[in-house]
Amino acid sequence: MKILHIEAGRNLYGGAKQVLYLLEGLQKEGFENILITPTGSAISKYATMYSKVYEIGFLGDMDITFPFRLNKIIKKEQPDLLHVHSRKGVDFWGGMVARLNDLPSICTRRVDNPEIKFLAKFKYHFYDYIVAISDGIKKVLSDVITDQSKLKTIRSVIDPSPFRNTESKEKFLAEFGLTHSDIVIGVIAQLIERKGHRYLINIMPEIIKEFPNVKVIFFGKGAMENKLRKMIKDLGLTMYFIFAGFREDIEKWIGLLDIVVHPADMEGLGISLIQASAAGVPIVASSVGGIPEIVKDGINGFLIEKGDEKGLYSKLLILLEDKSLREKFGKNGMKIVDKEFSVENMVKEYINLYCKLVK
Repeated sequence: MKILHIEAGRNLYGGAKQVLYLLEGLQKEGFENILITPTGSAISKYATMYSKVYEIGFLGDMDITFPFRLNKIIKKEQPDLLHVHSRKGVDFWGGMVARLNDLPSICTRRVDNPEIKFLAKFKYHFYDYIVAISDGIKKVLSDVITDQSKLKTIRSVIDPSPFRNTESKEKFLAEFGLTHSDIVIGVIAQLIERKGHRYLINIMPEIIKEFPNVKVIFFGKGAMENKLRKMIKDLGLTMYFIFAGFREDIEKWIGLLDIVVHPADMEGLGISLIQASAAGVPIVASSVGGIPEIVKDGINGFLIEKGDEKGLYSKLLILLEDKSLREKFGKNGMKIVDKEFSVENMVKEYINLYCKLVK
């Protein structure tokens, strides 16, 4: 079976990483992959091992040239099925072009923000299946998709092995300018509004009163960086925060964090939380979107309400005070990932879906 995939992400994390896992797994099972991706995207150089790659420009929702370019590739490659993995306009046009070519199609939805209902109904009408990466996203989609039988949940996953092969403690301390006495909190997310970094910043003065040896590392980049730096400076907390940027070697460092915090306002699932659990790190996160599907309250971490700074403060204090609880939550998280978030399961579920559409 030949599958044509579209992934519009430029960086190799989140959704793009999921696509790479899927391409590799499909190739092992004898499938032929074709991938359409933005020019110069990070996924392109890795995907060539598992797929034929077309790098083209993406201009967003109103890119009226995209359907013509997609149609040209479909005519040339004659795939058996189209699988759209992204938004940025490709989900709007992909299903329509597939329908015009009498080609079965699937759209994977990775974010839980609401869409304009009439546009969403129109867009998803053309797809045979819409796959949500969490039950939280599925619930959002159920409001705009009339035929509920078209909705499926196939969770995002990771390969846990790299997250259990960390660098040495000494290298970690040297890399980020830390000391042996520091307790390290990590936030692994784009520096954008909806990820909620501000909530952690706001409670840090009180945290530091109790634990002056706490340090926070922000892994990620984004439009909010300057604003977050200013918030931290205005509170006189610059020495407690480290901006590490986007790290392609994140798997080497996560397991050396003491706690991962993710106070997001919305989140499809949270790949960084699966990574943290795989590495045996306890989590404090907002109970939004698909997060409760990976963070089990009181088992591998704590859940708080969206925007609840008091809750974030109290749960962080519990973990900061109790190293044995951090270790217990970490071990539980590793078990959850191994059982519920394996690459093999994700690939198998997609193959089952493909086989329903391609006889």
